Amino acid sequence: MPEYRYDLFADYFQFYLQDEQAEGDLSKSWTPQATEDRLALAPSTIGVGTARNMTVPVTVVVRDSPPATDDFDQWDHICECSIDIPSGRLVVAGCTDYFRDAARIQIAPGEYRARIYHGDLDALSADELDGDDHYQVVLWPASYAEPEVIKRHHDA
Repeated sequence: MPEYRYDLFADYFQFYLQDEQAEGDLSKSWTPQATEDRLALAPSTIGVGTARNMTVPVTVVVRDSPPATDDFDQWDHICECSIDIPSGRLVVAGCTDYFRDAARIQIAPGEYRARIYHGDLDALSADELDGDDHYQVVLWPASYAEPEVIKRHHDA
């Protein structure tokens, strides 16, 4: 089960995952509902809302099947969505990162489900510049399904 760890600059309180060939334009996707859900979607692109506008730790795990069990208690906010990755190259980046230099994960081309976990969202300094918030994205092959919030953070 490959696992990838990054420290991403979450400028504008977000980072994204997208197919390498996707346009990746989330500018119209951050609606009030998307902001509340901490999840914005565009074709072959996922925008993940973060608690801080700073560098945050992100782990991406690629699996062959959905997680069998989860300890949802250790996470503050959990959502799921689908993403199509036809090129087989998933870009993981902060929204203002230089696209050519952004991290890439080679995976089998196709449709995936993404479960996005947000942890320690309340562990921020008073100025919200420092914190222990962290994020994990688990991907597995799956047909398209509607996005959903599995667990909502109390202030989201």
